[in-house]
Amino acid sequence: MIRISATVPVRALPRWALLERELLARLDRAWRTFESRFCEPDGRLRYRGRMYGRDGVDDFYEPFFNWPVLYRLGGAGDLLDAAKHHWEGVTRQLAGFGFVREEYEVGYDWFHQGESLPFFLAICAADPADAAFRARARRFAELYLPGAGNYDPATRTIVAPHTGSGGPRWGVGEDWEEYRADQPGMEIYGLPLLDVPGVRTWDDLRDPAAARAMGRAMQERMGRGDTAVNLAATTLATNAWLYDHDPRLSDWVIEYVDAWRERAAANGGVLPDNVGPGGTVGELHGGAWYGGHYGWTWPHGLHSIAPAATVAALNSVVLTGTLDRLDLVGGTLDAVMAQGEVADRIATRGSLGPGWAERLGADDSTRELLVPYRHGPQGWFDRHPVPLAPVLWLAWARGDVAHDPRLERLRADSDSDWEAVRWFHDKEEQGHEAPWIGYLAGRNPDYPERALELALAQTLRRTALIAQAPDEPEDGDIHFWQRLNPVVTEVLTQLVSGAPPAVYYGGLALARVVIGDGTRGRPGLPPGVAALVSAAEERRIVLELVNTGDDDQLAVVQAGAFGEDEIVSAGHDIAEPGYPGDDRRYDIPPAPAGRRRVPAGTPRIEVFLPARTRITLDLEINRRVHRAAHQNFARTAQENNA
Repeated sequence: MIRISATVPVRALPRWALLERELLARLDRAWRTFESRFCEPDGRLRYRGRMYGRDGVDDFYEPFFNWPVLYRLGGAGDLLDAAKHHWEGVTRQLAGFGFVREEYEVGYDWFHQGESLPFFLAICAADPADAAFRARARRFAELYLPGAGNYDPATRTIVAPHTGSGGPRWGVGEDWEEYRADQPGMEIYGLPLLDVPGVRTWDDLRDPAAARAMGRAMQERMGRGDTAVNLAATTLATNAWLYDHDPRLSDWVIEYVDAWRERAAANGGVLPDNVGPGGTVGELHGGAWYGGHYGWTWPHGLHSIAPAATVAALNSVVLTGTLDRLDLVGGTLDAVMAQGEVADRIATRGSLGPGWAERLGADDSTRELLVPYRHGPQGWFDRHPVPLAPVLWLAWARGDVAHDPRLERLRADSDSDWEAVRWFHDKEEQGHEAPWIGYLAGRNPDYPERALELALAQTLRRTALIAQAPDEPEDGDIHFWQRLNPVVTEVLTQLVSGAPPAVYYGGLALARVVIGDGTRGRPGLPPGVAALVSAAEERRIVLELVNTGDDDQLAVVQAGAFGEDEIVSAGHDIAEPGYPGDDRRYDIPPAPAGRRRVPAGTPRIEVFLPARTRITLDLEINRRVHRAAHQNFARTAQENNA
């Protein structure tokens, strides 16, 4: 591994660097505050209430989902152990409720399982040397390989919408044996099935016989066979493969993804949402490619299908090093965008409209490209703005975020200010893609400072909410803790790793660069060091490192989240002769900076950062030339201490 030394002294610390270090310090205090208020000594969450139906496992893991992400970015040294402690404590807690068996969900849909998974995945990425989590990763992946009962290799389908450690769990939940009109919050999504005899409107569900008929149809038709959101299950096998590259794991992912690609190709490029027990699309829905559980008709359509497809497509990139399977997402995005129309009154046009208007800061006159999120017998319906995350991930994978045609069209058809950093915070820790895209394109130069100010405001508000909250939620309020999680990592992920945050619904955390601490042998920024990725192109990364502290530090810069990319060469600035100058002069001369480029030919380089120095690295990159694998930084520390 080559070593480059920073030689340019810092005359004035960049404001972004100071804000980044302040954010890391505040986050370190914030997670401890959450832990002391809401967690028991054994790691579980304080809760004396009950569980209802099949729902709930995800809501107990979600409050911690980005804690190991923060550790991997440079959070406190004891944060990883705390994250593991809470994962194990919550898992025991959920086993006591009967929701977890052998440390994994008994059986639920993959929209919610995808929400459960990021916490576990981030621990695996942060510490691949942990034998217990490695064994868990393999055991969880085996649940979906042929022979375990959840997957049928003859039809290339996951056999039910609800699956898990208990095998297929038929139906859609005991709480929906009847589907009544008195369910708060569900009327906005309409009828789950639109062809049940005697049920034509929501008000029809007020008749007990109609409610039973709808419930029965949901259990029989939506509770069997495969559904598109099951594509997120491919992350279990991909994560386990990153440990030991067992071809059984990668072969299964590719087989399953390709089966869905074939179904999409046969459907004009649009991913269908259901496959019957016999392996045929539409088998339980009168031949229709829509109508499956968490599918195109109900409840969310594109909002649930696009993330699952994106997760699976990106997993295929990790496994194969090729972009061949991105059409799993691209075809569907192109199809809905072809149906788009620029319109106003965003808040009133669909089931998710109020949330979109709030996120965009839109009033009734704001015009955006609105695309249909759902499809039924009447055709496409339920229009909203295009979700940026899946579009961005396709551009990111191809290495052309700044000039992607889909992103450019969305920006051109938008009245919103794409450079604005809007002050909001959702549970997915996402939603600020547009101004970051502008930064990488050179249109938004002060994005790092404004985004870090937002992140500080996010964690300060959550900390204030914790201070006024009770020690535990009321019975059934299992979303309580995720509303109060004070750890924020979206902006840090963008600026430090040059990537969007992982897809919330079961995605792996990808990166253009991962920075490790070469002295302490762990991932994350060394103490006092701040990092900023200002360019992330297919063959080039520009990364600035600043040591704001009083101690020398050693940073390890790795190309790719899993060491899959190669640093061909590294250009960097150097202080030329002239500093510190003649000791008989009173003025402090600047350090005239020159440039040097050195060959690398490795996924990693070391950067020695003396106190109060900075360096700008211009890295020439070859992407996906090495086999991806979970990466351990402990070896670096052992070598440096030898």
